[in-house]
Amino acid sequence: MPRKNTPMTSEHKAALAKGRALGKSVRDYLEALDQNKPKRGRKRTADSVKKRLEAIEVALSGASAIKRLELVQERRDLTVELATMGTSVDISGLEKGFVRDAKAYSESKGITYASWREVGVPADVLKKAGIARSA
Repeated sequence: MPRKNTPMTSEHKAALAKGRALGKSVRDYLEALDQNKPKRGRKRTADSVKKRLEAIEVALSGASAIKRLELVQERRDLTVELATMGTSVDISGLEKGFVRDAKAYSESKGITYASWREVGVPADVLKKAGIARSA
C-alpha cells in the first residue's frame, strides 16, 4: 500500500532550517580551524615554492607518463598555495557563530566536549559556547 504524501508542517520546516543553520556555522568554523592549523616542519616561503615550481618545469620534459602526472598535480597544488600565501581567514567572525550555535548543535547530535577538543576546538572557545567538560 503506497504511503500517503503529507505536507511538512511549518514547525518541521523551521526545525530543518534551524538544523541547517547550526550545522553551517559549526562546519564553517571547523573548516577554518583545519585550514589555519599550524603545519609540521619548516614553513615554506614564496621563494621556496617558486623554486620548486621551476624545478617541476625542468623535470617535466624528461618525466615518464606517471611521473609527469604527479608533477602536474604538484604544480597545481603549489600554484594554489602560492596564490593563497599571506592571506588568512578572519576566524573571529566564524568563532562568534560557532559560540552561538555549538551548544545546541552538541545537544542535538550528542557531541561531547572531548570530541570537540579532539578535532581542535580550543578549550576557551568551548567555554564561551557553554560546552562543559562533563557534557
